Amino acid sequence: MGKRILVQRKGRGTTQWRSPSHKKLAPARHPKWAPDKTYVGQVIDLFHEPGRGAPLMVIKYEEEPKLHYMMAPEGVQRGQTVECGEDAALANGNTLMLEYIPEGTPIFNVEGSPGDGGKYVRASGLAATIVSIDESKAMVRLPSGAQKAFSPRCRATIGIVAGGGRQEKPFLKAGAVWHHTRAKARKWPVVRGAAMNAASHPHGGGSHQSPGRPTTVSRNAPPGRKVGNIAARRTGRKNK
Repeated sequence: MGKRILVQRKGRGTTQWRSPSHKKLAPARHPKWAPDKTYVGQVIDLFHEPGRGAPLMVIKYEEEPKLHYMMAPEGVQRGQTVECGEDAALANGNTLMLEYIPEGTPIFNVEGSPGDGGKYVRASGLAATIVSIDESKAMVRLPSGAQKAFSPRCRATIGIVAGGGRQEKPFLKAGAVWHHTRAKARKWPVVRGAAMNAASHPHGGGSHQSPGRPTTVSRNAPPGRKVGNIAARRTGRKNK
Protein backbone atom coordinates (compact mmCIF):
# COMPACT_ATOMS: atom_id res chain seq x y z
CA MET A 1 0.00 0.00 0.00
CA GLY A 2 1.40 3.38 -0.97
CA LYS A 3 1.63 6.36 1.28
CA ARG A 4 -1.40 8.59 1.80
CA ILE A 5 -1.37 12.24 0.81
CA LEU A 6 -0.98 13.58 4.36
CA VAL A 7 1.89 11.20 5.11
CA GLN A 8 3.64 12.31 1.94
CA ARG A 9 3.33 15.96 2.92
CA LYS A 10 4.77 15.35 6.40
CA GLY A 11 7.60 13.25 5.02
CA ARG A 12 8.65 16.01 2.65
CA GLY A 13 9.99 17.94 5.64
CA THR A 14 9.03 21.49 4.74
CA THR A 15 9.03 24.40 7.19
CA GLN A 16 5.41 23.63 8.11
CA TRP A 17 6.51 20.46 9.90
CA ARG A 18 10.03 21.45 10.91
CA SER A 19 10.68 22.18 14.58
CA PRO A 20 11.29 25.94 15.09
CA SER A 21 14.58 25.43 16.92
CA HIS A 22 15.77 28.93 16.00
CA LYS A 23 13.15 30.33 18.39
CA LYS A 24 14.47 28.38 21.38
CA LEU A 25 16.50 30.32 23.92
CA ALA A 26 18.17 27.43 25.73
CA PRO A 27 17.30 24.13 27.42
CA ALA A 28 15.53 24.79 30.74
CA ARG A 29 17.55 22.46 32.95
CA HIS A 30 19.01 22.32 36.42
CA PRO A 31 22.70 23.29 36.29
CA LYS A 32 25.40 20.67 36.58
CA TRP A 33 26.81 20.94 40.07
CA ALA A 34 28.94 19.28 42.71
CA PRO A 35 26.69 17.49 45.25
CA ASP A 36 28.64 18.80 48.24
CA LYS A 37 28.46 22.46 47.17
CA THR A 38 25.65 25.00 47.30
CA TYR A 39 25.41 27.52 44.47
CA VAL A 40 23.96 30.98 45.07
CA GLY A 41 22.68 32.99 42.12
CA GLN A 42 20.49 35.89 41.16
CA VAL A 43 17.54 36.09 38.78
CA ILE A 44 18.63 38.71 36.26
CA ASP A 45 15.72 38.47 33.82
CA LEU A 46 12.51 36.67 32.85
CA PHE A 47 11.88 35.50 29.28
CA HIS A 48 9.06 34.13 27.17
CA GLU A 49 10.06 31.39 24.78
CA PRO A 50 7.82 30.80 21.73
CA GLY A 51 6.18 27.42 21.87
CA ARG A 52 6.57 27.12 25.65
CA GLY A 53 3.71 27.96 27.99
CA ALA A 54 5.78 28.69 31.09
CA PRO A 55 8.17 31.64 31.34
CA LEU A 56 11.89 31.11 31.84
CA MET A 57 14.13 32.81 34.36
CA VAL A 58 17.77 33.59 33.65
CA ILE A 59 20.07 32.95 36.62
CA LYS A 60 23.64 34.11 37.09
CA TYR A 61 25.32 31.88 39.69
CA GLU A 62 28.36 33.02 41.58
CA GLU A 63 31.64 31.51 40.33
CA GLU A 64 29.82 30.41 37.16
CA PRO A 65 30.71 32.27 33.94
CA LYS A 66 27.67 31.24 31.87
CA LEU A 67 24.00 31.97 32.39
CA HIS A 68 21.47 29.28 33.28
CA TYR A 69 17.87 29.09 32.07
CA MET A 70 15.32 27.42 34.34
CA MET A 71 11.55 27.16 34.69
CA ALA A 72 10.25 30.18 36.56
CA PRO A 73 8.09 29.57 39.66
CA GLU A 74 5.09 31.66 40.60
CA GLY A 75 6.07 34.80 42.49
CA VAL A 76 9.64 35.04 41.20
CA GLN A 77 10.97 38.49 40.34
CA ARG A 78 14.09 40.10 38.94
CA GLY A 79 16.88 40.48 41.47
CA GLN A 80 15.69 37.57 43.61
CA THR A 81 18.36 35.32 45.11
CA VAL A 82 18.03 31.60 44.43
CA GLU A 83 20.09 28.68 45.71
CA CYS A 84 20.90 25.24 44.35
CA GLY A 85 22.47 22.56 46.54
CA GLU A 86 22.17 20.48 49.68
CA ASP A 87 22.31 23.48 52.04
CA ALA A 88 19.82 25.57 50.06
CA ALA A 89 16.98 27.10 52.05
CA LEU A 90 13.44 25.79 51.69
CA ALA A 91 12.27 28.83 49.73
CA ASN A 92 10.37 29.43 46.52
CA GLY A 93 12.62 28.94 43.47
CA ASN A 94 15.41 27.07 45.24
CA THR A 95 16.59 23.67 43.97
CA LEU A 96 17.31 20.76 46.30
CA MET A 97 17.48 16.99 46.25
CA LEU A 98 14.23 15.24 47.08
CA GLU A 99 15.69 13.79 50.28
CA TYR A 100 16.09 17.32 51.68
CA ILE A 101 12.56 18.50 50.83
CA PRO A 102 9.80 17.91 53.43
CA GLU A 103 6.72 15.89 52.57
CA GLY A 104 3.81 17.89 51.20
CA THR A 105 6.01 20.57 49.62
CA PRO A 106 4.96 21.63 46.09
CA ILE A 107 7.77 20.99 43.60
CA PHE A 108 8.31 21.05 39.84
CA ASN A 109 10.95 20.24 37.20
CA VAL A 110 11.71 16.90 38.86
CA GLU A 111 14.65 14.88 37.56
CA GLY A 112 13.96 11.38 36.27
CA SER A 113 17.46 10.25 37.25
CA PRO A 114 20.04 12.19 39.28
CA GLY A 115 21.76 14.80 37.16
CA ASP A 116 19.57 14.75 34.02
CA GLY A 117 18.42 18.35 34.54
CA GLY A 118 14.70 17.78 35.05
CA LYS A 119 12.04 16.02 32.98
CA TYR A 120 8.78 15.93 34.97
CA VAL A 121 6.22 18.64 35.89
CA ARG A 122 7.38 21.42 33.58
CA ALA A 123 4.15 22.82 32.10
CA SER A 124 2.67 26.12 33.26
CA GLY A 125 0.62 26.05 36.46
CA LEU A 126 1.66 22.52 37.47
CA ALA A 127 3.16 21.24 40.70
CA ALA A 128 3.88 17.83 42.19
CA THR A 129 3.83 16.84 45.86
CA ILE A 130 6.19 14.62 47.83
CA VAL A 131 4.17 11.84 49.48
CA SER A 132 6.87 9.91 51.33
CA ILE A 133 10.66 9.61 51.46
CA ASP A 134 12.91 6.81 52.65
CA GLU A 135 16.50 5.74 52.01
CA SER A 136 15.78 3.99 48.72
CA LYS A 137 13.04 6.03 47.02
CA ALA A 138 10.91 9.14 47.15
CA MET A 139 7.25 8.81 46.22
CA VAL A 140 5.94 11.85 44.34
CA ARG A 141 2.32 12.54 43.39
CA LEU A 142 2.30 13.98 39.88
CA PRO A 143 -0.30 16.50 38.66
CA SER A 144 -2.16 13.64 36.93
CA GLY A 145 -2.76 12.02 40.33
CA ALA A 146 -0.39 9.14 39.63
CA GLN A 147 2.38 8.38 42.11
CA LYS A 148 5.89 7.73 40.84
CA ALA A 149 9.02 6.62 42.65
CA PHE A 150 12.17 8.71 42.21
CA SER A 151 15.66 8.42 43.55
CA PRO A 152 16.12 10.57 46.69
CA ARG A 153 19.15 12.10 44.94
CA CYS A 154 16.99 13.56 42.15
CA ARG A 155 16.66 17.33 42.21
CA ALA A 156 13.53 19.45 42.06
CA THR A 157 12.63 23.12 42.36
CA ILE A 158 10.34 24.31 45.14
CA GLY A 159 7.16 26.05 44.06
CA ILE A 160 4.57 26.02 41.27
CA VAL A 161 5.40 26.61 37.62
CA ALA A 162 4.49 30.15 36.60
CA GLY A 163 1.94 30.86 33.88
CA GLY A 164 -0.98 29.06 35.49
CA GLY A 165 -4.44 29.67 34.04
CA ARG A 166 -3.07 30.03 30.52
CA GLN A 167 -5.53 27.52 29.08
CA GLU A 168 -8.52 29.18 30.74
CA LYS A 169 -8.43 32.09 28.28
CA PRO A 170 -10.51 31.24 25.17
CA PHE A 171 -9.01 31.60 21.71
CA LEU A 172 -12.20 33.26 20.37
CA LYS A 173 -11.20 32.85 16.73
CA ALA A 174 -9.53 30.28 14.53
CA GLY A 175 -6.63 32.53 13.61
CA ALA A 176 -5.42 32.59 17.21
CA VAL A 177 -5.36 28.79 17.29
CA TRP A 178 -3.45 28.72 14.01
CA HIS A 179 -0.68 30.98 15.34
CA HIS A 180 -0.59 29.02 18.63
CA THR A 181 -0.09 25.67 16.92
CA ARG A 182 2.30 27.07 14.31
CA ALA A 183 4.73 28.11 17.05
CA LYS A 184 4.93 24.46 18.09
CA ALA A 185 5.19 23.04 14.54
CA ARG A 186 1.88 21.21 14.84
CA LYS A 187 -0.69 20.62 12.14
CA TRP A 188 -3.97 22.47 12.54
CA PRO A 189 -6.80 22.13 11.76
CA VAL A 190 -6.96 18.34 11.96
CA VAL A 191 -9.64 16.81 9.75
CA ARG A 192 -11.29 13.56 10.70
CA GLY A 193 -10.32 10.65 8.51
CA ALA A 194 -13.96 9.59 8.10
CA ALA A 195 -14.72 12.98 6.52
CA MET A 196 -12.11 12.49 3.79
CA ASN A 197 -12.22 10.78 0.44
CA ALA A 198 -11.22 7.15 0.16
CA ALA A 199 -8.00 8.16 -1.61
CA SER A 200 -6.94 10.46 1.22
CA HIS A 201 -7.41 8.25 4.27
CA PRO A 202 -8.13 4.60 5.13
CA HIS A 203 -11.32 5.69 6.97
CA GLY A 204 -12.55 7.84 4.08
CA GLY A 205 -15.25 7.19 1.50
CA GLY A 206 -18.48 5.29 1.82
CA SER A 207 -22.12 6.31 1.73
CA HIS A 208 -21.93 7.77 5.22
CA GLN A 209 -19.20 8.84 7.63
CA SER A 210 -18.00 5.65 9.26
CA PRO A 211 -14.70 3.80 8.88
CA GLY A 212 -16.48 0.67 7.64
CA ARG A 213 -13.92 -1.60 9.30
CA PRO A 214 -12.26 -1.96 12.70
CA THR A 215 -10.04 1.01 13.50
CA THR A 216 -7.38 -1.12 15.22
CA VAL A 217 -4.25 -1.60 13.14
CA SER A 218 -1.08 -3.61 13.52
CA ARG A 219 2.11 -2.07 14.84
CA ASN A 220 3.83 -3.34 11.69
CA ALA A 221 1.40 -1.73 9.27
CA PRO A 222 2.96 0.30 6.43
CA PRO A 223 2.86 4.12 6.40
CA GLY A 224 -0.53 5.32 5.28
CA ARG A 225 -2.31 2.29 6.68
CA LYS A 226 -1.18 2.95 10.25
CA VAL A 227 -4.02 5.23 11.40
CA GLY A 228 -6.61 4.92 14.15
CA ASN A 229 -5.95 2.76 17.22
CA ILE A 230 -2.40 1.58 16.62
CA ALA A 231 -1.55 -1.75 18.28
CA ALA A 232 -4.50 -1.35 20.68
CA ARG A 233 -4.90 -4.10 23.27
CA ARG A 234 -8.60 -3.34 23.57
CA THR A 235 -11.19 -0.76 22.49
CA GLY A 236 -14.60 0.32 23.66
CA ARG A 237 -16.00 1.27 27.04
CA LYS A 238 -14.71 -0.56 30.06
CA ASN A 239 -17.24 -2.49 32.14
CA LYS A 240 -16.98 -1.66 35.83
